[in-house]
Amino acid sequence: MIRKTYLYENEVWNEDLDASLNSKNTLVICFGNSEYSLINSAFDDVFKTYDNSIIVGCSTAGEIYQDELYEESLSIAVIKFEKSQIRFESSLLNDASESFDVGFDIAKKLCMDNLKGIFVLSDGLNVNGSQLTKGINADLTCEDIIVTGGLAGDDARFEKTWVLLDNKPVSNYVTAVGFYGDDVTIAHGSKGGWSQFGINRMVTESKANVLYKLDHKPALEVYKTYLGNSAKDLPSSGLLYPLMIKEDDDVESKVRTILAINEQDQSITFAGDIPTGSEVMFMKASFAQLIEGANGASKSALIQEHNKEEAINIAISCVGRKLVLGQRTEDEIEAVLDNLDESVLQVGYYSYGEISPLASGKCDLHNQTMTLTLIWES
Repeated sequence: MIRKTYLYENEVWNEDLDASLNSKNTLVICFGNSEYSLINSAFDDVFKTYDNSIIVGCSTAGEIYQDELYEESLSIAVIKFEKSQIRFESSLLNDASESFDVGFDIAKKLCMDNLKGIFVLSDGLNVNGSQLTKGINADLTCEDIIVTGGLAGDDARFEKTWVLLDNKPVSNYVTAVGFYGDDVTIAHGSKGGWSQFGINRMVTESKANVLYKLDHKPALEVYKTYLGNSAKDLPSSGLLYPLMIKEDDDVESKVRTILAINEQDQSITFAGDIPTGSEVMFMKASFAQLIEGANGASKSALIQEHNKEEAINIAISCVGRKLVLGQRTEDEIEAVLDNLDESVLQVGYYSYGEISPLASGKCDLHNQTMTLTLIWES
């Protein structure tokens, strides 16, 4: 595997794009500002230089390049596979209610002999991430297929997100790349760092990812009570206080991030399912907790199997973590890279949701985590 990373900032590239990497077995991964016009000329360069390659990407709430955070930029990784094969698929997502079917469709298209992993980039607003991952899992019969990725971001505005399709930024789509062959390894790690505050509450009315009532009280009313003065800044302030959910049959708890609120019916829309009957806890975090979470993600057992091969690490962290960390955001990015070998190059972004396997091996939607995907060929 030959890999390089590039950064476009202030209308210039940090170095010239290497056209010799252009091939049908080259993957170009792009993470850029949600205001596409700011980086349009950079994408023109990418599309022209890598016209035979598979190009994927999405909008962000901040771009990661090596150990630094950038905004209004474009961070890309170019990976030319020498022994393995890759394949691209996409599916239209007309409405969040179609998320399961779209996930199933994506997995069905990619599920071929010797599939080792799938990397997913999805619209960040018009999606139910829980149902998307359930759909993917429903068609994957092999438990050791690694599925990772994330939802597109839009800073803390929640107005528009995009993914790349046919060299254009589009909303309402899910895109994915499949990796094939015995020589490719995909390792992953995901950690949070949030802690509970307040009392546990029961979800007494919900539908998919829309929460209506907690303990038989209007959900938004309850949530505003916890947020206090910050309630006036919803939905963005909700990123600082996500919900952790626990179902009776769950091995692991999961964190959910707010996408939207509805004052009329006092409901809250989350990035993933909030099942009726589940127990929820309000969460908060400190600088130290979040940075330690990022540190833990890069120390996962699978990632530690990497042994100096040239590799790319894709770091996807939640915009809520960025809001809490503020000027210390780069501390968690540095914590990740410090635990990886010098042969690893890193790109990534801040998202509206992260996709990574649970302990069961099946992928699920995560929120408020630092999620890593490490790719190399042996």
